[in-house]
Amino acid sequence: MTAIVASAPSPLWYVTRGSGIITLILLTASICLGVAGAVGWHRRSLRRFVVAGLHRNLTLLAVVFLALHVATTAADSFTPIGVKDAFVPFVASYRPLWLGLGTIACDLLIALVVTSLMRVRVGYRAWRTTHWLAYAAWPLALVHALGTGSDARSGWMAAIALACVLAVVAAISVRATRGGFGPRSIVSVGAAGAATLLIGLWYWTGPARRGWAARAGTPSRLLAPATDAPVSRLAATRPLDPPASLPHSFAARLSGRLTQSTPDTSGLVTVQIDARLNGTVRGELRFALRGAPEDGGILMSSSGVAFEGSGPTPVYEGSVVALDGPNVVADLSDSAGATLRLLIVLRVDRGTGAVSGSLHGAQT
Repeated sequence: MTAIVASAPSPLWYVTRGSGIITLILLTASICLGVAGAVGWHRRSLRRFVVAGLHRNLTLLAVVFLALHVATTAADSFTPIGVKDAFVPFVASYRPLWLGLGTIACDLLIALVVTSLMRVRVGYRAWRTTHWLAYAAWPLALVHALGTGSDARSGWMAAIALACVLAVVAAISVRATRGGFGPRSIVSVGAAGAATLLIGLWYWTGPARRGWAARAGTPSRLLAPATDAPVSRLAATRPLDPPASLPHSFAARLSGRLTQSTPDTSGLVTVQIDARLNGTVRGELRFALRGAPEDGGILMSSSGVAFEGSGPTPVYEGSVVALDGPNVVADLSDSAGATLRLLIVLRVDRGTGAVSGSLHGAQT
């Protein structure tokens, strides 16, 4: 039997994750420096110049990483996110609400850059208004990162988000209390604290909990099977021909075992199933799914499948093309170019790792 290993996630996926996190950190630093300049955390003109220059350059650097984040997200075919989803909010099929908040943050930053470049023409008042509105990009970007990102449940991501929140709240508090604790400063500090508590409550009851991927609006085809619930037919798959024999169509029962690796340095795991087939066709089936842990299964980022019937049948290899709970659809081909579609219906005993179910195959 041919050994298979799920292929590594696309390099674009790593760049998308990294550029998004760096954008959030740079935006946080820019916000804090903007507040620093406003309250006069400096005594000499040189320091004022340095603070203003750092604020401007960090903002521009954040926009550069934002552009990289958008470009790699649109280029990566794993998620159904297009270029228009980066500029038009709430129209994406992938986590539309949380992706839409990131889109609004992106639009606000673009407006800031455009008005800054055209400051002489738009006037100081219009530029100033846009500049202040751009501050709203930070909380939107934070919620977008936690609501859409695949690392929301990771301890290091939670630590980064907490550090960003504390930094901004501290900067706002210093600014509000610069002239003493008057009514205005108390309201400002109270509002910042209330917003922090709301974001924290939302995080712990949402992204930090199991099942968030499905509740956030992730298409079911991207969610790996994670249950031994009764099997239902996969509606997204076209009907298969009546069972016959290879290479036209066939059916078989399967039994085998599931194993799961420990998380690697990226927090990803590999779930592998090795099974034997009995029925109209005998043989072996092996497939592996790789991705982030989610509700006892994984949020798939890559896959590999191999099928070999008994007797003089070729080895077919390919990947998973659709998932819906315990149902898996895979497209495979042999060395001669013949193609095969498999519908695999699984029951998994999470206690023992035993796997049973059925397999239907048809030449395509």
